[in-house]
Amino acid sequence: MLDQLYQLLDPVAFNLGPFTVRWYGLGYIVGMALGAIIVVRTARRWQVQLRSDDLLTYVIASALGIIIGGRLGYILFYGEGYYFEHPDKILAFSEGGMSFHGGFIMMCVAIIITTRILKTPFLTLADLLAVAGPIGIFLVRFANFINGELWGAPTDLPWGVNFGGAAGDVMRHPTQLYEACLEGLLLLVVLNVLARRKPPLPQGSYFGLFLLLYGCFRIAVEFVRQPDAQIGYLLSTGWLTMGMVLSTPMVLAGIGLLVYAYRTRRPQASLVSASADESAADAAKSV
Repeated sequence: MLDQLYQLLDPVAFNLGPFTVRWYGLGYIVGMALGAIIVVRTARRWQVQLRSDDLLTYVIASALGIIIGGRLGYILFYGEGYYFEHPDKILAFSEGGMSFHGGFIMMCVAIIITTRILKTPFLTLADLLAVAGPIGIFLVRFANFINGELWGAPTDLPWGVNFGGAAGDVMRHPTQLYEACLEGLLLLVVLNVLARRKPPLPQGSYFGLFLLLYGCFRIAVEFVRQPDAQIGYLLSTGWLTMGMVLSTPMVLAGIGLLVYAYRTRRPQASLVSASADESAADAAKSV
């Protein structure tokens, strides 16, 4: 039944004049929009102050980090030197090639820089993004399924899918949906249930849990996910993949951050930028 559903799907969502809109691109756009809504609602529940101007800054910084880092990560982690020989292909986003780990790393860098400029607490913002992020992962992984990419190893299970093309005429694990359900839906439910606690967990708790669970889920799925053809299995093991290697530091960092969070027990803090506080103070003096 799942295979029959896949055969009916079209990677193109709709055409708008000369422009072709694909489900993959919509996954990023809708995921960021829904993520921003979750951030606002969670901040309100935590009684964390968050101005709309600052939120827009955070969203733009996160989006740039994800897009730029995702592409650079794919070039460095999975490109195998191809893009250095064909630099004209670096910006060929329509041909695919995005790395979650690259986008995640660059997003963290962008947020660290932004919070330092605005003088706001990084860990509170990271916690909010961790609660919201899985919705985007869910949508993008489902779009990967529609595109027929990132498929798994051959299987005789009843939910196997024949992706055709480079995947061959064989039933395979729909690993895109495994990741959508684990890294997306399940992680979204777990973090949002915990986000409803009053008071909220200490700074860094949600981000740490995101790192730990995402890393574990990704490593588990990698055992049945087909590695990129240009890389294959690492160290001639027949099982070790680049995804496992890149996810292991996330697991370790998540454990370390959870230990830090529960040792320091710092409450969630305001995300109003220092410049906004100074402007409000100046306005109050002038009244």
